[in-house]
Amino acid sequence: MSEVIGSIIHIGNTETVGSAGTFKKRLLVVKTDEQYSQEVPIDFVQDKCDILDKYTIGQNVKVGINIRGNSHNGKWYCSLNGWRIDKEDAATQKETFTAPSEVLQQAADGLPF
Repeated sequence: MSEVIGSIIHIGNTETVGSAGTFKKRLLVVKTDEQYSQEVPIDFVQDKCDILDKYTIGQNVKVGINIRGNSHNGKWYCSLNGWRIDKEDAATQKETFTAPSEVLQQAADGLPF
């Protein structure tokens, strides 16, 4: 299971796409809280579009995602599909991130030499 944790910076409107006009999608963009923060676009599709209705810009969230990849005409594409979203407070958000230097120090402490 993969997750993206950060604050909401954009919630798009639900769009109907495709030739049959029956496929729905909605874009959520989350800005991560890291040293080099990222603005991560996540698509919610079909019945998952409606779960974004109770969220607003600026809220801290944890989003469960699936990574999807496909090819078309010799080019490869990757997308993130959201399937769950939970409110997250800023204190919890900070606790879930372990700085790389801390990880390296923990690994060095456990070495037998």
